[in-house]
Amino acid sequence: MLEGALITLGLTVFSMVFGLILGFVVALMRMSKHKILSVPAYFYTWIMRGTPLLVQLIIIYTGLPQLGIRFSVLESTLIGLTLNEAAYLSEIVRAGISAVPRGQVNAARAIGMREFQVMRYVVAPQAFRIIIPPLGNSVNGILKTTSIASIISMEELLRRTQVLIQEKFLVLELFIVAALYYLVMTTAWEFIQRRIEKRLGRAFDVQATVTEQR
Repeated sequence: MLEGALITLGLTVFSMVFGLILGFVVALMRMSKHKILSVPAYFYTWIMRGTPLLVQLIIIYTGLPQLGIRFSVLESTLIGLTLNEAAYLSEIVRAGISAVPRGQVNAARAIGMREFQVMRYVVAPQAFRIIIPPLGNSVNGILKTTSIASIISMEELLRRTQVLIQEKFLVLELFIVAALYYLVMTTAWEFIQRRIEKRLGRAFDVQATVTEQR
């Protein structure tokens, strides 16, 4: 079961990292004035957020092969989790960017900063501070959501538990152990998340103080 827990952690890290990258791109597309970018991004988030992850995984693993597109169990799981998570993370990122005061953006442009510079030095630092708490909650969510991948026989924690139950016939005991594994992982992440938020809070407070003194 320990190996299954490690696989669960690996799936979580992969889907969060690449989901955040894709989510950032989708968020920028949603906010674009060009419909050729905003419309596809809207439909992507609408579909991925409006349908169950379970259905998405089944389509990727068992549906796409009918079109000649085949993925392994691991590939299907990583693709499904990443695409699903990216849709939710894109909304978190978009909300964070939108929360940055428009006046600051306009002021940065007025002094000659390019769009990339505005995003890097003005928008991103403030948006990052805003999105950290919901991002942390998303990590906790995806840790538990990975269990859905057991439906396509992904050997994560829940699937390993099911296999052990078939071998040892200890249903309640093994499910309790699996629950404890999930509880330990989510609790550990909550502790890490609080530390990150406190450190970032202090860093931004120091930065704000220095800026005011100038």
